[in-house]
Amino acid sequence: MPKVLYRIYVIELSKRVYTENTKFRTANPQFNGVLECLYVGMTSKMPKERFKQHKTGYRNRKGHKISSNIVEKYGLYLRPSLYNHIDPFFTREEALIAEKQITLELRRERYAVWSN
Repeated sequence: MPKVLYRIYVIELSKRVYTENTKFRTANPQFNGVLECLYVGMTSKMPKERFKQHKTGYRNRKGHKISSNIVEKYGLYLRPSLYNHIDPFFTREEALIAEKQITLELRRERYAVWSN
């Protein structure tokens, strides 16, 4: 069994991201303003710890910023009801594929979604 598991997490964003961020708005033409704006991510940490890293603009040991600017500025809180049903993944590659799939699924449900 691998030592590292990768988890998907979802963060609710302030709806201001839709009006203030052109890239976010362009990526979500299906959004009608009714549902929430979300960020979908993948991590080897626990979602709470990763959310805290985003909000503080965390940099790794080499000095590289590994937090999302969108979450740092607009992130409100974790949305466990949108990811708790997803089992952890054994490889980073599987988790990245799942992150993309979940992003697309949430967009189909009319959420405005960002992922990296």
